[in-house]
Amino acid sequence: MNVFGIGLPEMAVIAAIGLLVFGPKRLPELGKTLGRTLRGFQSASQEFEKEFRTAISAEGTAAEPAEAAAAAPLPPASVSSPEVTSPSATAPAEAPGGGEHA
Repeated sequence: MNVFGIGLPEMAVIAAIGLLVFGPKRLPELGKTLGRTLRGFQSASQEFEKEFRTAISAEGTAAEPAEAAAAAPLPPASVSSPEVTSPSATAPAEAPGGGEHA
């Protein structure tokens, strides 16, 4: 068993020193406090990682529409093209009484 690079014999020595320094009554309280502290650090690191991933994914999705708009061709409505019409539709109507105007 290897926790944080510390093996079982080292953990036994640390526990024995803690028992001598703090006594049998205070050692369980210190263990509970240490456990709560480690659990708090673990939940805080998970929350930080969650927010970091959310920020990265939001930044990626915000950049995608801008890149897509820059790479997309212009829509057909914005492209000006000459309309093709028949010559009779564009010619002026002739006045009655003759085709020539003075």
